[in-house]
Amino acid sequence: MSSSAPCMWMRGGTSKGGYFLASDLPKDQEARDRFLRSVMGSPDDRQIDGMGGADPLTSKVAVVSPSNRPGVDVNYLFLQVMVDKAVVTDAQNCGNILAGVGPFAIERGLVKPEIGETRVSIFMENTAQVAVSTVQTPDGSVSYAGDAMIDGVPGTSAPVAIEFKDTAGSSCGALLPTGNEVDLIEGVPVTMIDNGMPCVVMLASDMGIKGTETREELEANSALRDKLEKLRLACGPLMNLGDVKDKTVPKMTMVSPARKGRTISTRTFIPHRCHASIGVLGAVSVATACLLENSPAFAMADIPDGSQKNLAIEHPIGQTTVVAHIDDQGTVASTAILRTARKLFDGTIFASE
Repeated sequence: MSSSAPCMWMRGGTSKGGYFLASDLPKDQEARDRFLRSVMGSPDDRQIDGMGGADPLTSKVAVVSPSNRPGVDVNYLFLQVMVDKAVVTDAQNCGNILAGVGPFAIERGLVKPEIGETRVSIFMENTAQVAVSTVQTPDGSVSYAGDAMIDGVPGTSAPVAIEFKDTAGSSCGALLPTGNEVDLIEGVPVTMIDNGMPCVVMLASDMGIKGTETREELEANSALRDKLEKLRLACGPLMNLGDVKDKTVPKMTMVSPARKGRTISTRTFIPHRCHASIGVLGAVSVATACLLENSPAFAMADIPDGSQKNLAIEHPIGQTTVVAHIDDQGTVASTAILRTARKLFDGTIFASE
């Protein structure tokens, strides 16, 4: 097994992890995964012997390479390194880690920067979709300093605008894999949806909670966790995801009325721990569910008028705004989201021998 590799550790959105060039990692997948588990310190609840932060949100990896696809600059493979299991999975995408891919690609010389800002077209290998990231390069190099703020991250940073297109059905084959806006599963009305991230959306009240609880309160609710997992296992095959017992999808989002003039409130399990906020693509899927008249989310949501809808998705530590562009048929044509990123270190990372 390789014992070291060049690595840039970055915060992307409300997550952080290691960013690697594909050429710097072992070509053999099993060897690559062993290396990444060792780098993170998995499996171990504390990840004490690695760089992982003992949380799924800080045990993530981006693998980036030049792209030969027309109109695309780089390929991005997201890998989730499980904290307490010897598992590395590519079963989902990650829009937060995606926020760091554009800056990383420029820093590594894969994309030539422009003066002012640089658009980086990114092929997301996990879901075979393209996102366009706009990175601030005021003097021809990446700037991480700026006035943009996102909930869940202290201070301000340079904005990274990310536009998503054609994300519907990226993992499940269709926006609504069952063909229905609502299905009754285990006695609970749910919307099974995939607009970049497979999600099961249901009313918080149907799960016996208010939807205002803290992350810690929800994780301590064993009856809720058992009910959510039973529901998730039933939904997985219906969403064309197969047996999801050992998968990190679908995400389970419970919704309730928002406060402070926002669109809707969410509490999301990812899948066995409650998200401190909400994933970028998870927010896109939930925002889309809010626009479906038969979805449980629709009745809870405060939807603005117009063909461009700014949908503020509330989560435990703030909100994430999804900008949805609606076409003449009333369907979501594209979505965009604002993130930030910051380089934490750049050097050589070591695995155990």
